[in-house]
Amino acid sequence: MKSFTEILEAYSKLSKEDTASLKKKILIKSIPKGTLLQRQGDLNSNVYYVKKGLLRSYSIDEKGKEHIFLFAPEGWTMADGESHEKPTDLFIETLEDCELEILNKRILVNEFTSATNASEVERSKSLLRRIAVMQKRIIMLMSASALERYEHFTKMYPQILQRVPQKMIASYLGITPEALSKVKNQRVNK
Repeated sequence: MKSFTEILEAYSKLSKEDTASLKKKILIKSIPKGTLLQRQGDLNSNVYYVKKGLLRSYSIDEKGKEHIFLFAPEGWTMADGESHEKPTDLFIETLEDCELEILNKRILVNEFTSATNASEVERSKSLLRRIAVMQKRIIMLMSASALERYEHFTKMYPQILQRVPQKMIASYLGITPEALSKVKNQRVNK
């Protein structure tokens, strides 16, 4: 793929008119190496298509440690997986001088929503929610302690704590069953 609109044409059901309208809203910019395109917590995010250069997305945990989430070289698209209505989870930075196609995520969602039928919109929203959950999970696996991951799990899945074996919960958390027992004891003694 050579451009963001080629991706849209190949993978969506947007009409040529809708694609042409969207294309007018894409900014093409040359951005120098070391530019922070997005900060964690930003409310207005973009989708970046890399024509030339290299991007990275990362998070910084409470201890100040950086965790790289993804690299995006030429031909890749990068965006925060979180909804365009919520604060972003990731920083996005240029690692090289870049030529980028930039589209505001809100514009993309609005254009896509108005150009597709209701069932496709719901499927897309469901997929985007799953992507956001996966992004949060990966960031947590990279940066959170076993106790923090377990506490998050109990909040996210309280209804399945007693429905699956402890070894599956440990596997989900990326720890051994023995470590899970220690975490649970630690939590009780907290």
